[in-house]
Amino acid sequence: MKKIIVTFVLVLMPTLFFAQSMFDKFEDEDEIVSVLVNKKMFELMGNVKSDPNNKSSQQFFDLIKRLDNLKVFTTESAKHKAEMKKTVDSYLKKYPLEELMRINEGGRSIKIYVKSGATSSQVKELLMFMDGGDEETVLMSLTGNFDIKEISFLTDYMKIPGGEEIKKASSKKSK
Repeated sequence: MKKIIVTFVLVLMPTLFFAQSMFDKFEDEDEIVSVLVNKKMFELMGNVKSDPNNKSSQQFFDLIKRLDNLKVFTTESAKHKAEMKKTVDSYLKKYPLEELMRINEGGRSIKIYVKSGATSSQVKELLMFMDGGDEETVLMSLTGNFDIKEISFLTDYMKIPGGEEIKKASSKKSK
C-alpha cells in the first residue's frame, strides 16, 4: 500500500508543479525583463508596519498578505514575444481560465483571464497577456486569494505594466 501511495505522489508531482514551471523558462532570458515576487516576500512585506493614517499604504499591506506569487515578464524581442504567446496558449489549454476581458487597440492585443474564488469578485489567479505588436509585450501571472477590485490598486502602487487594462477589467468584473 505504501508503494502505491508513493508511486501515486510521484506521478502527480509534475502535474502539481507544471503551472509554476511553464513561465519560469522566461526568467533567465537576456532579452526578457523579469519581476518575480514569491509568497515569502509578500509575507515579509506584509509584516512591515504601515502608517495607520495612510489609507493607501494600509490597503496595499492588507492586500499583499493574501498574495502568493507575482510574475511579470516584458520583452521587445520578436522571438520571445512569439514564445510567450505560445506558452500562454498552452497554459490556457492545460489550465482553463475564464476570459475576463479582451482589448484590441493600436496594434496591441490585451487579454485578461481569471480563476474565480468563492465569490464573483474573488480571484485565485489572474493572467494578463499584452501582445505589444511593435511595442513591448507583457506577461503577468498573479496568484493568491484576492478581490479583483484590489488588483488595479496593486498594479498602480507597484508600477506594473498593464495596470490600466487591469483597472478596466476589474471595473467590469465587479459590476
